[in-house]
Amino acid sequence: MTPDQPAAPRSRQAGAATGRPGPRAGGAARPRPAARGGERSATPAARPQSGRSTAAKTPQGKTPQPKTAAKKAAKTPQAKPPQAKAAAGKGRQGAPRAPRRPLIRTPARPSRGSLLDALRGTQQRAKKAWDRPLTAYYLVLGGAALITVLGLVMVYSASQIKALQSGLAPSYFFRKQLFAAALGAALMLLAVRMPIKLHRAFAYPLLAASVFLMCLVQVPGIGISVNGNQNWISFGGPFMLQPSEFGKLALVLWGADLLARKQDKRLLTQWKHLLVPLVPAAALLLGMIMLGGDMGTAIILTAILFGLLWLAGAPTRLFAGVLAFAGVIGVLLIKTSANRMSRLACIGATEPGTNDQCWQAVHGIYALANGGWFGSGLGASMEKWGELPEPHTDFIFAITGEELGLAGTLSVLVLFAALGYAGIRVAGRTEDPFVRYAAGGVTTWITAQAVINIGAVLGLLPIAGVPLPLFSYGGSALLPTMFAVGLLIAFARAEPAARAALAMRQPALRKKLARVRRKTMRRRVKERPSGER
Repeated sequence: MTPDQPAAPRSRQAGAATGRPGPRAGGAARPRPAARGGERSATPAARPQSGRSTAAKTPQGKTPQPKTAAKKAAKTPQAKPPQAKAAAGKGRQGAPRAPRRPLIRTPARPSRGSLLDALRGTQQRAKKAWDRPLTAYYLVLGGAALITVLGLVMVYSASQIKALQSGLAPSYFFRKQLFAAALGAALMLLAVRMPIKLHRAFAYPLLAASVFLMCLVQVPGIGISVNGNQNWISFGGPFMLQPSEFGKLALVLWGADLLARKQDKRLLTQWKHLLVPLVPAAALLLGMIMLGGDMGTAIILTAILFGLLWLAGAPTRLFAGVLAFAGVIGVLLIKTSANRMSRLACIGATEPGTNDQCWQAVHGIYALANGGWFGSGLGASMEKWGELPEPHTDFIFAITGEELGLAGTLSVLVLFAALGYAGIRVAGRTEDPFVRYAAGGVTTWITAQAVINIGAVLGLLPIAGVPLPLFSYGGSALLPTMFAVGLLIAFARAEPAARAALAMRQPALRKKLARVRRKTMRRRVKERPSGER
Protein backbone atom coordinates (compact mmCIF):
# COMPACT_ATOMS: atom_id res chain seq x y z
CA MET A 1 0.00 0.00 0.00
CA THR A 2 1.38 3.34 -0.97
CA PRO A 3 1.06 6.33 1.20
CA ASP A 4 -0.91 8.22 -1.49
CA GLN A 5 -3.79 5.66 -1.51
CA PRO A 6 -6.43 6.09 1.16
CA ALA A 7 -6.75 3.39 3.80
CA ALA A 8 -9.51 0.85 3.20
CA PRO A 9 -12.22 0.53 5.73
CA ARG A 10 -11.68 -1.88 8.58
CA SER A 11 -14.50 -4.14 7.59
CA ARG A 12 -13.16 -4.62 4.10
CA GLN A 13 -9.75 -5.43 5.51
CA ALA A 14 -11.29 -8.02 7.77
CA GLY A 15 -13.18 -9.52 4.86
CA ALA A 16 -10.08 -9.74 2.76
CA ALA A 17 -8.16 -11.38 5.54
CA THR A 18 -10.86 -14.04 6.10
CA GLY A 19 -11.55 -14.63 2.45
CA ARG A 20 -15.11 -13.18 2.64
CA PRO A 21 -16.27 -10.32 0.50
CA GLY A 22 -16.38 -7.02 2.28
CA PRO A 23 -19.16 -4.48 2.11
CA ARG A 24 -19.99 -2.86 -1.14
CA ALA A 25 -18.96 0.61 -1.97
CA GLY A 26 -21.34 3.21 -0.73
CA GLY A 27 -21.56 1.69 2.78
CA ALA A 28 -24.42 -0.75 1.97
CA ALA A 29 -24.00 -4.15 3.55
CA ARG A 30 -24.50 -7.28 1.46
CA PRO A 31 -27.71 -9.11 2.43
CA ARG A 32 -27.45 -12.57 4.07
CA PRO A 33 -29.47 -15.55 2.82
CA ALA A 34 -32.54 -16.49 4.98
CA ALA A 35 -32.26 -19.52 7.32
CA ARG A 36 -33.87 -22.76 6.16
CA GLY A 37 -36.79 -24.41 7.81
CA GLY A 38 -37.15 -21.66 10.35
CA GLU A 39 -33.72 -22.43 11.83
CA ARG A 40 -31.94 -19.61 13.45
CA SER A 41 -28.52 -18.55 12.23
CA ALA A 42 -25.58 -19.38 14.40
CA THR A 43 -24.28 -15.79 14.35
CA PRO A 44 -26.50 -12.97 15.50
CA ALA A 45 -27.72 -10.41 13.03
CA ALA A 46 -25.21 -7.72 12.19
CA ARG A 47 -25.88 -4.39 13.73
CA PRO A 48 -24.75 -1.15 12.16
CA GLN A 49 -21.51 -0.01 13.71
CA SER A 50 -20.66 3.53 14.42
CA GLY A 51 -17.41 5.13 13.46
CA ARG A 52 -15.71 3.68 16.55
CA SER A 53 -15.29 -0.05 17.17
CA THR A 54 -16.47 -1.93 20.19
CA ALA A 55 -13.00 -2.74 21.30
CA ALA A 56 -12.22 0.90 21.51
CA LYS A 57 -15.00 1.41 24.09
CA THR A 58 -13.94 -1.46 26.31
CA PRO A 59 -11.24 -0.59 28.81
CA GLN A 60 -8.05 -2.60 28.82
CA GLY A 61 -7.88 -5.79 30.90
CA LYS A 62 -11.64 -6.33 30.87
CA THR A 63 -13.63 -8.59 28.61
CA PRO A 64 -16.92 -7.32 27.23
CA GLN A 65 -20.06 -8.58 29.13
CA PRO A 66 -22.95 -10.17 27.13
CA LYS A 67 -26.05 -8.13 26.86
CA THR A 68 -29.39 -8.84 28.50
CA ALA A 69 -31.02 -10.03 25.29
CA ALA A 70 -28.27 -12.58 24.79
CA LYS A 71 -28.76 -13.84 28.34
CA LYS A 72 -32.53 -14.33 27.84
CA ALA A 73 -31.94 -16.07 24.51
CA ALA A 74 -29.48 -18.45 26.16
CA LYS A 75 -31.94 -19.25 28.98
CA THR A 76 -35.05 -19.88 26.87
CA PRO A 77 -35.21 -23.31 25.16
CA GLN A 78 -35.05 -23.40 21.40
CA ALA A 79 -38.37 -23.98 19.68
CA LYS A 80 -38.78 -27.16 17.69
CA PRO A 81 -39.89 -27.10 14.06
CA PRO A 82 -43.52 -28.13 13.25
CA GLN A 83 -42.45 -31.42 11.63
CA ALA A 84 -40.64 -32.50 14.78
CA LYS A 85 -43.66 -31.55 16.94
CA ALA A 86 -46.02 -33.58 14.75
CA ALA A 87 -43.71 -36.62 14.82
CA ALA A 88 -43.38 -36.40 18.59
CA GLY A 89 -47.18 -36.10 18.99
CA LYS A 90 -47.80 -39.17 16.81
CA GLY A 91 -45.24 -41.11 18.77
CA ARG A 92 -46.96 -40.25 22.07
CA GLN A 93 -50.41 -41.15 20.76
CA GLY A 94 -49.30 -44.44 19.26
CA ALA A 95 -47.29 -45.68 22.24
CA PRO A 96 -49.50 -47.41 24.91
CA ARG A 97 -49.46 -45.76 28.29
CA ALA A 98 -48.94 -47.76 31.45
CA PRO A 99 -52.05 -47.56 33.74
CA ARG A 100 -51.56 -45.44 36.80
CA ARG A 101 -52.00 -47.14 40.11
CA PRO A 102 -54.66 -45.54 42.30
CA LEU A 103 -53.38 -43.91 45.41
CA ILE A 104 -54.74 -45.83 48.40
CA ARG A 105 -54.77 -43.66 51.44
CA THR A 106 -55.14 -45.53 54.68
CA PRO A 107 -57.30 -43.60 57.14
CA ALA A 108 -55.46 -42.38 60.13
CA ARG A 109 -56.40 -44.23 63.28
CA PRO A 110 -57.98 -41.97 65.88
CA SER A 111 -55.92 -41.61 68.93
CA ARG A 112 -57.15 -42.60 72.35
CA GLY A 113 -57.40 -39.00 73.44
CA SER A 114 -59.66 -38.06 70.52
CA LEU A 115 -61.99 -40.99 71.27
CA LEU A 116 -62.24 -39.97 74.90
CA ASP A 117 -62.96 -36.37 73.90
CA ALA A 118 -65.69 -37.53 71.49
CA LEU A 119 -67.26 -39.68 74.19
CA ARG A 120 -67.17 -36.81 76.65
CA GLY A 121 -68.76 -34.50 74.10
CA THR A 122 -71.52 -37.01 73.37
CA GLN A 123 -72.15 -37.48 77.08
CA GLN A 124 -72.38 -33.75 77.64
CA ARG A 125 -74.80 -33.30 74.74
CA ALA A 126 -76.96 -36.18 75.99
CA LYS A 127 -76.94 -34.75 79.51
CA LYS A 128 -77.88 -31.33 78.20
CA ALA A 129 -80.75 -32.79 76.18
CA TRP A 130 -81.86 -34.91 79.15
CA ASP A 131 -81.98 -31.86 81.45
CA ARG A 132 -84.31 -29.86 79.25
CA PRO A 133 -87.50 -28.64 80.95
CA LEU A 134 -89.86 -30.60 78.66
CA THR A 135 -88.08 -33.95 79.01
CA ALA A 136 -90.49 -35.33 81.63
CA TYR A 137 -93.48 -34.12 79.63
CA TYR A 138 -92.39 -35.92 76.46
CA LEU A 139 -91.36 -39.07 78.36
CA VAL A 140 -94.76 -39.42 80.04
CA LEU A 141 -96.74 -38.62 76.91
CA GLY A 142 -94.63 -40.71 74.52
CA GLY A 143 -94.11 -43.64 76.89
CA ALA A 144 -97.79 -43.96 77.79
CA ALA A 145 -98.89 -43.64 74.16
CA LEU A 146 -96.44 -46.30 72.95
CA ILE A 147 -97.38 -48.72 75.73
CA THR A 148 -101.08 -48.29 74.98
CA VAL A 149 -100.70 -48.74 71.21
CA LEU A 150 -98.46 -51.78 71.59
CA GLY A 151 -100.92 -53.19 74.12
CA LEU A 152 -103.76 -52.85 71.62
CA VAL A 153 -101.75 -54.77 69.03
CA MET A 154 -100.91 -57.55 71.47
CA VAL A 155 -104.49 -57.75 72.78
CA TYR A 156 -105.70 -58.30 69.21
CA SER A 157 -103.07 -60.97 68.62
CA ALA A 158 -103.48 -62.78 71.94
CA SER A 159 -107.28 -62.73 72.22
CA GLN A 160 -108.34 -64.11 68.83
CA ILE A 161 -108.21 -67.79 69.83
CA LYS A 162 -109.87 -67.06 73.16
CA ALA A 163 -112.71 -65.27 71.39
CA LEU A 164 -113.18 -68.10 68.87
CA GLN A 165 -113.24 -70.68 71.67
CA SER A 166 -116.00 -68.65 73.35
CA GLY A 167 -118.04 -68.48 70.12
CA LEU A 168 -117.34 -64.76 69.57
CA ALA A 169 -115.85 -62.77 66.72
CA PRO A 170 -112.04 -62.83 66.58
CA SER A 171 -111.85 -59.06 67.15
CA TYR A 172 -114.36 -59.02 70.03
CA PHE A 173 -111.88 -58.29 72.83
CA PHE A 174 -109.88 -55.92 70.63
CA ARG A 175 -112.94 -53.78 69.84
CA LYS A 176 -113.81 -53.51 73.53
CA GLN A 177 -110.25 -52.55 74.40
CA LEU A 178 -110.14 -50.00 71.60
CA PHE A 179 -113.35 -48.40 72.86
CA ALA A 180 -111.92 -48.28 76.39
CA ALA A 181 -108.68 -46.72 75.07
CA ALA A 182 -110.63 -44.00 73.24
CA LEU A 183 -112.63 -43.26 76.38
CA GLY A 184 -109.43 -43.30 78.43
CA ALA A 185 -107.81 -40.83 76.02
CA ALA A 186 -110.72 -38.45 76.61
CA LEU A 187 -110.28 -38.84 80.37
CA MET A 188 -106.55 -38.24 80.04
CA LEU A 189 -107.16 -35.04 78.06
CA LEU A 190 -109.66 -33.95 80.72
CA ALA A 191 -107.08 -34.55 83.45
CA VAL A 192 -104.48 -32.53 81.52
CA ARG A 193 -106.82 -29.55 81.13
CA MET A 194 -108.18 -29.57 84.68
CA PRO A 195 -106.52 -27.14 87.10
CA ILE A 196 -104.82 -28.52 90.19
CA LYS A 197 -107.45 -27.03 92.51
CA LEU A 198 -110.14 -28.96 90.71
CA HIS A 199 -108.12 -32.18 91.07
CA ARG A 200 -107.94 -31.62 94.80
CA ALA A 201 -111.66 -30.97 95.01
CA PHE A 202 -112.42 -34.04 92.88
CA ALA A 203 -110.60 -36.37 95.31
CA TYR A 204 -113.32 -36.52 97.97
CA PRO A 205 -116.29 -37.37 95.69
CA LEU A 206 -114.14 -39.99 93.97
CA LEU A 207 -113.24 -41.65 97.27
CA ALA A 208 -116.87 -41.69 98.40
CA ALA A 209 -118.05 -43.17 95.08
CA SER A 210 -115.35 -45.85 95.19
CA VAL A 211 -116.34 -46.92 98.71
CA PHE A 212 -120.01 -47.01 97.71
CA LEU A 213 -119.33 -49.17 94.64
CA MET A 214 -117.15 -51.55 96.68
CA CYS A 215 -120.05 -52.00 99.04
CA LEU A 216 -122.33 -52.84 96.10
CA VAL A 217 -119.91 -55.59 95.05
CA GLN A 218 -120.81 -57.54 98.18
CA VAL A 219 -124.56 -57.27 97.56
CA PRO A 220 -125.91 -60.55 96.11
CA GLY A 221 -127.28 -60.15 92.62
CA ILE A 222 -125.17 -57.06 91.91
CA GLY A 223 -121.63 -58.25 92.54
CA ILE A 224 -120.19 -60.91 90.21
CA SER A 225 -117.44 -63.40 90.92
CA VAL A 226 -114.74 -63.84 88.25
CA ASN A 227 -112.02 -66.48 88.71
CA GLY A 228 -112.88 -66.87 92.37
CA ASN A 229 -112.79 -63.15 93.20
CA GLN A 230 -116.01 -61.26 93.78
CA ASN A 231 -114.95 -57.74 92.81
CA TRP A 232 -117.04 -56.96 89.73
CA ILE A 233 -120.32 -55.16 89.07
CA SER A 234 -122.33 -56.03 85.97
CA PHE A 235 -124.26 -53.31 84.12
CA GLY A 236 -125.91 -55.72 81.72
CA GLY A 237 -124.51 -57.34 78.64
CA PRO A 238 -120.75 -57.27 78.18
CA PHE A 239 -120.21 -54.14 80.32
CA MET A 240 -118.65 -54.83 83.71
CA LEU A 241 -116.84 -52.64 86.22
CA GLN A 242 -114.19 -53.33 88.86
CA PRO A 243 -114.55 -50.59 91.53
CA SER A 244 -111.27 -51.47 93.26
CA GLU A 245 -109.35 -50.06 90.26
CA PHE A 246 -110.92 -46.67 90.85
CA GLY A 247 -110.10 -47.03 94.54
CA LYS A 248 -106.41 -46.79 93.64
CA LEU A 249 -106.91 -43.42 91.95
CA ALA A 250 -109.10 -42.22 94.82
CA LEU A 251 -106.45 -43.13 97.42
CA VAL A 252 -103.74 -41.29 95.44
CA LEU A 253 -105.70 -38.03 95.05
CA TRP A 254 -107.27 -38.00 98.50
CA GLY A 255 -104.06 -39.00 100.29
CA ALA A 256 -102.04 -36.36 98.37
CA ASP A 257 -104.52 -33.60 99.26
CA LEU A 258 -104.64 -34.71 102.92
CA LEU A 259 -100.86 -34.73 103.33
CA ALA A 260 -100.46 -31.41 101.45
CA ARG A 261 -102.92 -29.63 103.76
CA LYS A 262 -101.19 -31.04 106.84
CA GLN A 263 -97.80 -30.01 105.50
CA ASP A 264 -99.04 -26.46 105.01
CA LYS A 265 -100.04 -26.46 108.70
CA ARG A 266 -96.73 -28.12 109.68
CA LEU A 267 -98.45 -31.08 111.30
CA LEU A 268 -96.53 -33.89 109.58
CA THR A 269 -93.83 -33.84 112.24
CA GLN A 270 -96.31 -35.53 114.61
CA TRP A 271 -96.85 -39.21 113.93
CA LYS A 272 -100.56 -39.03 114.85
CA HIS A 273 -101.28 -36.51 112.08
CA LEU A 274 -99.07 -38.49 109.73
CA LEU A 275 -101.01 -41.73 110.17
CA VAL A 276 -104.52 -40.52 110.94
CA PRO A 277 -106.79 -40.53 108.98
CA LEU A 278 -104.66 -41.77 106.05
CA VAL A 279 -103.93 -45.26 107.36
CA PRO A 280 -107.50 -45.98 108.63
CA ALA A 281 -109.00 -44.93 105.27
CA ALA A 282 -106.53 -47.13 103.40
CA ALA A 283 -107.31 -50.00 105.78
CA LEU A 284 -111.02 -49.58 105.02
CA LEU A 285 -110.38 -49.88 101.29
CA LEU A 286 -108.09 -52.88 101.84
CA GLY A 287 -110.67 -54.65 103.97
CA MET A 288 -113.41 -54.21 101.39
CA ILE A 289 -111.11 -55.48 98.65
CA MET A 290 -110.07 -58.51 100.69
CA LEU A 291 -113.71 -59.37 101.30
CA GLY A 292 -113.84 -60.14 97.59
CA GLY A 293 -110.63 -62.17 97.78
CA ASP A 294 -108.56 -59.93 95.48
CA MET A 295 -105.16 -59.94 97.19
CA GLY A 296 -103.29 -58.64 94.11
CA THR A 297 -105.19 -55.33 94.13
CA ALA A 298 -104.72 -55.15 97.90
CA ILE A 299 -100.93 -55.40 97.44
CA ILE A 300 -101.00 -52.49 94.93
CA LEU A 301 -103.06 -50.39 97.34
CA THR A 302 -100.60 -51.13 100.15
CA ALA A 303 -97.70 -50.06 97.90
CA ILE A 304 -99.46 -46.73 97.22
CA LEU A 305 -99.93 -46.19 100.96
CA PHE A 306 -96.24 -46.81 101.69
CA GLY A 307 -95.24 -44.55 98.81
CA LEU A 308 -97.25 -41.67 100.26
CA LEU A 309 -95.79 -42.21 103.72
CA TRP A 310 -92.27 -42.29 102.32
CA LEU A 311 -92.80 -39.03 100.42
CA ALA A 312 -94.26 -37.41 103.53
CA GLY A 313 -91.00 -38.11 105.37
CA ALA A 314 -92.20 -40.73 107.82
CA PRO A 315 -89.53 -41.67 110.38
CA THR A 316 -87.69 -44.90 109.76
CA ARG A 317 -88.99 -46.57 112.91
CA LEU A 318 -92.59 -45.63 112.12
CA PHE A 319 -92.22 -46.74 108.51
CA ALA A 320 -90.65 -50.05 109.55
CA GLY A 321 -93.39 -50.63 112.11
CA VAL A 322 -96.20 -50.13 109.59
CA LEU A 323 -94.37 -52.34 107.10
CA ALA A 324 -93.93 -55.12 109.66
CA PHE A 325 -97.62 -54.95 110.60
CA ALA A 326 -98.66 -55.19 106.93
CA GLY A 327 -96.26 -58.14 106.46
CA VAL A 328 -97.80 -60.06 109.36
CA ILE A 329 -101.31 -59.51 107.98
CA GLY A 330 -100.18 -60.69 104.53
CA VAL A 331 -98.61 -63.88 105.92
CA LEU A 332 -101.79 -64.71 107.79
CA LEU A 333 -103.91 -64.17 104.68
CA ILE A 334 -101.62 -66.44 102.63
CA LYS A 335 -101.51 -69.18 105.26
CA THR A 336 -105.27 -69.32 105.56
CA SER A 337 -105.85 -69.87 101.82
CA ALA A 338 -104.87 -73.06 99.96
CA ASN A 339 -105.07 -71.26 96.61
CA ARG A 340 -102.57 -68.60 97.70
CA MET A 341 -100.23 -71.24 99.15
CA SER A 342 -100.22 -73.12 95.85
CA ARG A 343 -99.39 -69.92 93.97
CA LEU A 344 -96.55 -69.26 96.36
CA ALA A 345 -95.20 -72.76 95.74
CA CYS A 346 -95.05 -72.12 91.96
CA ILE A 347 -92.23 -69.57 92.20
CA GLY A 348 -89.45 -70.77 89.93
CA ALA A 349 -91.33 -73.93 88.92
CA THR A 350 -90.31 -75.72 85.71
CA GLU A 351 -92.91 -78.53 85.85
CA PRO A 352 -96.70 -78.28 86.21
CA GLY A 353 -96.54 -80.39 89.39
CA THR A 354 -99.28 -82.40 91.00
CA ASN A 355 -102.79 -81.64 89.73
CA ASP A 356 -101.21 -79.13 87.32
CA GLN A 357 -101.23 -76.44 89.97
CA CYS A 358 -98.31 -74.62 88.29
CA TRP A 359 -99.65 -75.02 84.75
CA GLN A 360 -100.04 -71.29 84.09
CA ALA A 361 -96.65 -70.32 85.53
CA VAL A 362 -94.78 -73.06 83.63
CA HIS A 363 -96.43 -72.33 80.28
CA GLY A 364 -95.64 -68.67 80.72
CA ILE A 365 -91.97 -69.65 80.89
CA TYR A 366 -92.46 -71.89 77.84
CA ALA A 367 -93.87 -68.96 75.86
CA LEU A 368 -90.91 -66.75 76.71
CA ALA A 369 -88.47 -69.54 75.82
CA ASN A 370 -90.12 -70.14 72.44
CA GLY A 371 -89.74 -66.47 71.50
CA GLY A 372 -85.96 -66.41 71.39
CA TRP A 373 -84.28 -63.17 70.41
CA PHE A 374 -86.81 -61.71 67.95
CA GLY A 375 -89.88 -63.90 68.41
CA SER A 376 -91.92 -66.04 66.09
CA GLY A 377 -93.88 -63.12 64.62
CA LEU A 378 -97.18 -61.42 65.37
CA GLY A 379 -100.02 -63.94 65.55
CA ALA A 380 -97.67 -66.95 65.48
CA SER A 381 -97.84 -67.81 69.18
CA MET A 382 -98.47 -71.46 70.05
CA GLU A 383 -99.24 -71.04 73.75
CA LYS A 384 -102.35 -68.96 73.13
CA TRP A 385 -104.03 -71.99 71.49
CA GLY A 386 -105.48 -73.11 74.80
CA GLU A 387 -102.20 -73.94 76.55
CA LEU A 388 -101.71 -70.69 78.50
CA PRO A 389 -104.64 -69.43 80.59
CA GLU A 390 -105.49 -65.73 80.41
CA PRO A 391 -103.17 -64.93 77.47
CA HIS A 392 -104.69 -61.48 76.88
CA THR A 393 -104.91 -60.27 80.49
CA ASP A 394 -102.49 -61.34 83.23
CA PHE A 395 -100.06 -63.21 80.95
CA ILE A 396 -100.02 -60.95 77.91
CA PHE A 397 -96.35 -60.25 78.61
CA ALA A 398 -95.61 -63.93 77.97
CA ILE A 399 -97.36 -63.79 74.58
CA THR A 400 -95.39 -60.63 73.81
CA GLY A 401 -92.16 -62.48 74.54
CA GLU A 402 -93.18 -65.40 72.32
CA GLU A 403 -94.22 -63.29 69.33
CA LEU A 404 -91.77 -60.39 69.60
CA GLY A 405 -88.92 -62.12 71.40
CA LEU A 406 -86.47 -60.63 73.83
CA ALA A 407 -86.35 -57.43 71.78
CA GLY A 408 -90.08 -56.85 72.30
CA THR A 409 -90.06 -57.56 76.03
CA LEU A 410 -87.04 -55.32 76.58
CA SER A 411 -88.81 -52.55 74.67
CA VAL A 412 -91.78 -52.81 77.03
CA LEU A 413 -89.47 -52.72 80.06
CA VAL A 414 -87.66 -49.63 78.72
CA LEU A 415 -90.97 -47.82 78.19
CA PHE A 416 -92.11 -48.55 81.75
CA ALA A 417 -88.70 -47.48 83.08
CA ALA A 418 -88.95 -44.17 81.16
CA LEU A 419 -92.45 -43.60 82.52
CA GLY A 420 -91.29 -44.30 86.08
CA TYR A 421 -88.27 -42.01 85.73
CA ALA A 422 -90.43 -39.18 84.40
CA GLY A 423 -92.85 -39.55 87.34
CA ILE A 424 -90.00 -39.43 89.86
CA ARG A 425 -88.54 -36.38 88.11
CA VAL A 426 -91.86 -34.54 88.24
CA ALA A 427 -92.26 -35.37 91.94
CA GLY A 428 -88.70 -34.30 92.75
CA ARG A 429 -88.63 -30.94 90.92
CA THR A 430 -91.94 -29.45 91.98
CA GLU A 431 -92.45 -27.11 94.93
CA ASP A 432 -96.18 -27.84 95.29
CA PRO A 433 -96.67 -30.52 97.98
CA PHE A 434 -99.88 -31.84 96.40
CA VAL A 435 -98.15 -32.31 93.04
CA ARG A 436 -95.25 -34.10 94.75
CA TYR A 437 -97.48 -36.54 96.64
CA ALA A 438 -99.85 -37.17 93.73
CA ALA A 439 -97.04 -37.70 91.19
CA GLY A 440 -95.21 -40.00 93.62
CA GLY A 441 -98.39 -41.98 94.31
CA VAL A 442 -99.18 -42.46 90.60
CA THR A 443 -95.59 -43.50 89.86
CA THR A 444 -95.63 -46.00 92.74
CA TRP A 445 -98.94 -47.42 91.55
CA ILE A 446 -97.91 -47.99 87.91
CA THR A 447 -94.38 -49.18 88.71
CA ALA A 448 -95.41 -51.60 91.49
CA GLN A 449 -98.19 -53.11 89.38
CA ALA A 450 -95.85 -53.59 86.40
CA VAL A 451 -93.19 -55.22 88.59
CA ILE A 452 -95.70 -57.63 90.17
CA ASN A 453 -97.18 -58.65 86.82
CA ILE A 454 -93.86 -59.11 85.01
CA GLY A 455 -92.31 -60.82 88.02
CA ALA A 456 -95.14 -63.36 88.06
CA VAL A 457 -94.72 -64.07 84.34
CA LEU A 458 -90.97 -64.58 84.80
CA GLY A 459 -91.55 -66.96 87.71
CA LEU A 460 -89.88 -64.66 90.24
CA LEU A 461 -93.04 -63.71 92.14
CA PRO A 462 -96.30 -65.50 92.91
CA ILE A 463 -99.15 -64.99 90.46
CA ALA A 464 -101.20 -62.13 91.92
CA GLY A 465 -103.80 -61.73 89.16
CA VAL A 466 -103.08 -58.06 88.41
CA PRO A 467 -102.99 -56.79 84.80
CA LEU A 468 -100.06 -55.03 83.19
CA PRO A 469 -100.87 -51.28 83.30
CA LEU A 470 -101.91 -49.72 79.97
CA PHE A 471 -101.05 -53.00 78.24
CA SER A 472 -103.34 -55.84 79.31
CA TYR A 473 -106.96 -56.25 78.33
CA GLY A 474 -109.46 -54.66 80.71
CA GLY A 475 -111.33 -51.37 80.52
CA SER A 476 -111.79 -51.05 84.29
CA ALA A 477 -108.01 -51.01 84.74
CA LEU A 478 -107.29 -48.88 81.67
CA LEU A 479 -109.61 -45.94 82.42
CA PRO A 480 -108.25 -44.88 85.86
CA THR A 481 -104.68 -45.57 84.76
CA MET A 482 -104.99 -43.25 81.76
CA PHE A 483 -106.53 -40.59 83.97
CA ALA A 484 -103.53 -40.97 86.29
CA VAL A 485 -101.17 -40.57 83.31
CA GLY A 486 -103.07 -37.38 82.48
CA LEU A 487 -102.28 -36.16 85.99
CA LEU A 488 -98.57 -36.73 85.39
CA ILE A 489 -98.74 -34.85 82.08
CA ALA A 490 -100.54 -31.94 83.74
CA PHE A 491 -97.97 -31.80 86.53
CA ALA A 492 -95.09 -31.92 84.03
CA ARG A 493 -96.61 -29.03 82.08
CA ALA A 494 -97.16 -27.03 85.26
CA GLU A 495 -93.43 -26.66 85.99
CA PRO A 496 -92.31 -23.01 85.50
CA ALA A 497 -89.53 -23.89 83.06
CA ALA A 498 -91.79 -26.23 81.07
CA ARG A 499 -94.51 -23.61 80.96
CA ALA A 500 -92.08 -21.02 79.61
CA ALA A 501 -90.77 -23.46 77.00
CA LEU A 502 -94.29 -24.29 75.83
CA ALA A 503 -95.19 -20.59 75.66
CA MET A 504 -92.17 -19.95 73.42
CA ARG A 505 -93.13 -22.81 71.10
CA GLN A 506 -96.74 -21.73 70.61
CA PRO A 507 -96.01 -18.76 68.28
CA ALA A 508 -93.71 -20.92 66.15
CA LEU A 509 -96.43 -23.58 65.93
CA ARG A 510 -98.98 -20.97 64.92
CA LYS A 511 -96.66 -19.69 62.18
CA LYS A 512 -96.20 -23.22 60.83
CA LEU A 513 -99.95 -23.82 60.81
CA ALA A 514 -100.56 -20.49 59.06
CA ARG A 515 -97.92 -21.35 56.45
CA VAL A 516 -99.53 -24.72 55.80
CA ARG A 517 -102.92 -23.05 55.53
CA ARG A 518 -101.61 -20.56 52.94
CA LYS A 519 -100.06 -23.34 50.87
CA THR A 520 -103.33 -25.28 50.98
CA MET A 521 -105.33 -22.23 49.85
CA ARG A 522 -102.90 -21.56 46.97
CA ARG A 523 -103.17 -25.18 45.87
CA ARG A 524 -106.97 -24.95 45.89
CA VAL A 525 -106.89 -21.78 43.83
CA LYS A 526 -104.61 -23.41 41.24
CA GLU A 527 -106.85 -26.47 41.01
CA ARG A 528 -110.03 -24.46 40.26
CA PRO A 529 -111.49 -24.79 36.74
CA SER A 530 -110.93 -21.90 34.36
CA GLY A 531 -114.62 -20.97 34.38
CA GLU A 532 -114.75 -20.33 38.13
CA ARG A 533 -113.75 -17.05 39.66
